[in-house]
Amino acid sequence: MSISQVNITLGTAGHIDHGKTALVKSLTGCETDRLKEEKERGMSIDLGYAPCTIDDVQVGIVDVPGHENFVKTMVAGASGMDGVILVVAADDGVMPQTREHLDILTLLGIQHGLVALTKIDRVARERRELVQRELIDLVQGTFLENAPILPLSNITWEGFDPFLKALAALVQSIPPKRTDGVFRVPLDRAFSAKGYGTVVAGIPIAGEARVGDELVLLPQNELGRLKRIEVYGRDSDTVKAGQCAALNVGHWDHRAIRRGDVVTLPSYFAPATWYAAQLRLLPHEKLVLKNGAAVKFHTGTSEVNATLYSPDGAPMYGGNDYFVQFRLDRPVVAGPGDRFIVRTLAPVRTAGGGTILEATARRLKRNRPEVGQRLLEQAQSLGDETRFVACCLRQIETLAASEVDLAARAKVPRHRLPAILARLVEQRQVLVLGTGLYIHSETAAAVADRVLGVLRDFHRQSPESPGMTIEPLRQAVPIDKAVLDGLVAWMKSQGRLVERNQRLAAPEHQPTLDDEDSKLVEAVEEVFRQQAFHPPSPDELAASIKAPRAAIDRAIRILGEHRRLVCIGEGLWFHDEALARARQILVDYLRQEGRLESVRFKYLLDTTRKFALPLLDYFDRVGLLRRSGNTRFLREK
Repeated sequence: MSISQVNITLGTAGHIDHGKTALVKSLTGCETDRLKEEKERGMSIDLGYAPCTIDDVQVGIVDVPGHENFVKTMVAGASGMDGVILVVAADDGVMPQTREHLDILTLLGIQHGLVALTKIDRVARERRELVQRELIDLVQGTFLENAPILPLSNITWEGFDPFLKALAALVQSIPPKRTDGVFRVPLDRAFSAKGYGTVVAGIPIAGEARVGDELVLLPQNELGRLKRIEVYGRDSDTVKAGQCAALNVGHWDHRAIRRGDVVTLPSYFAPATWYAAQLRLLPHEKLVLKNGAAVKFHTGTSEVNATLYSPDGAPMYGGNDYFVQFRLDRPVVAGPGDRFIVRTLAPVRTAGGGTILEATARRLKRNRPEVGQRLLEQAQSLGDETRFVACCLRQIETLAASEVDLAARAKVPRHRLPAILARLVEQRQVLVLGTGLYIHSETAAAVADRVLGVLRDFHRQSPESPGMTIEPLRQAVPIDKAVLDGLVAWMKSQGRLVERNQRLAAPEHQPTLDDEDSKLVEAVEEVFRQQAFHPPSPDELAASIKAPRAAIDRAIRILGEHRRLVCIGEGLWFHDEALARARQILVDYLRQEGRLESVRFKYLLDTTRKFALPLLDYFDRVGLLRRSGNTRFLREK
């Protein structure tokens, strides 16, 4: 009979000395109590792993300690479970860690399982039936409400046939973990293997990796190449989410690695001390957590002291859901959608748990409606990858993002992101800017309104101007240059703004001058037109036209904005018709002669060095000429 591997992990849960480890040994033949202290004390104090073959399917199984002093270890093991065997001894019945473990499993979002009623060889049938009724009451309203309760004995093997059938049905009902995410393993342990170097072990919670892949160890931020993989104790070329695995990255120092560290792909995750989350508190009658409460925070395989904050600063009561923030005493690696458990310090007990929404740089502002709305949107989009990418893009601080940045923000593999973005673009939720950036359509619309508002304010203040140049617009709308440039190009393509004479304007704007201004502007332009290659200075204009200097400066500015006059440098203005004539004279001469000595140009224009040399410099700058010493050539295109 061939055996197939399925990437799911089962786990045990329940009170100490209820037969969890013995049941795993009966199922797998493996002794999961591997530590000397465990064997001496006859109790599990650490996580134990074993491959488990059910019918012709092999899965992983993790055995957790049941003592109240090792709940943190139980949480670390439960974080990798896809299905659970809740173990309750018939002689003891439901005990404190039975209830606490069930609470933890529920808070971690586990949805599949069954109940094993062990040690039935020690009790009379009446006791067995009494505990069965107790268990029915216990699981009411939990994910185990409709799960089978299976009496059995690890000594006499009574009840094992129906138990194994139910376990096979459980395995068939659990969908294998998806493997298309970003590979990530919260580590359980690290050790050194002779001839191989460092080996790290744990259950990947996302993605898959292959021998030869580059990985990063966090929070140490050490890169390494995956040399060897063991899955269920056997060599493998690939490791998938949901498989108990050992990974060999030889040059890492196993002594510097501890439970809670993470191995993942580079450039997606970073350790953080602030996390926003959705918290559900257990419905304990007297449970109240104050704003700023000190708690134990468990996520993945990590445990860390933390401070709990409610956004409005109010106390939090048992049985309710809250959007909260945690400040951790040391950085931890976690991602959106990760489950967590919160335990109080005095008394030590499980208070609640929930889902991480995002890492944040700092404390969120209190009493701001948009903060709560933002967290609600994130919570609602978890589990729908396309919706979550859109949510990340809408909330990104830079307003727009490249594929690389968005993949890191949304924790989506880069090779899968283009298809997701293509769907969002097709749905018109996302726009592609010409600068290679993506922006949410709502963000684009909001920034476009800001841009148009700035332009219309400018038009009201300067109705004579054709519009704003880009630099003042950037100062008025202070966002990243690439984002603004991309949005301006998009707005132009949509007809939401127009460009005239290298100036931006609202589509409806038409420059207007009153009669007095119009006459002065026409008079000034006419002087420049007549004195083509001997343009007047502002003072000369003021004297000849008999107008105030300020009015002359304003007229020159207006003509410059409309590109009727062009400043070629140092306050020297030429009429655009004069520039066009000078350019044609220059081109005709160079095409005939091949070269031009600078001193010759003033004779061609019948002007002076004062005007001829700045004109040559101007034509150098705009790319018409190539200069060698005092000689000019036409620049080859």
